[in-house]
Amino acid sequence: MAVRELLTKIGDKWTIFVVLSLDLLGGRARFSELERAVPGISQRTLSSTLKNLERDGLAIRELFPAAPPRVEYEITELGKSLLRPTQGRVDRAKANWEQVRDAQSNYDARSPLALQRGAAPRV
Repeated sequence: MAVRELLTKIGDKWTIFVVLSLDLLGGRARFSELERAVPGISQRTLSSTLKNLERDGLAIRELFPAAPPRVEYEITELGKSLLRPTQGRVDRAKANWEQVRDAQSNYDARSPLALQRGAAPRV
């Protein structure tokens, strides 16, 4: 059960994007930098994802006493251990995207549901 829970967490798209973004931003970033680096993520989802990463030991949060307070997040060694397998998945997606897109188009062209929606069959 614990393995399943952890795989579900680290397989979540936002977790992957935030960990990759932290790495691309030099391993450390402010909330606003992460928000800009992860297109489509809401503030609430980013906040929740960062809390989960911190709770699981994949990132640390550092609060700097200033006015206004400044918070930075840093990827931990445990978080960095996700990068190699994650990068493999990213590389695979890039290398195979055209084949997947072609397979989707072929499927959609012969799918009765696609035809019902008025999609023209592709030849």
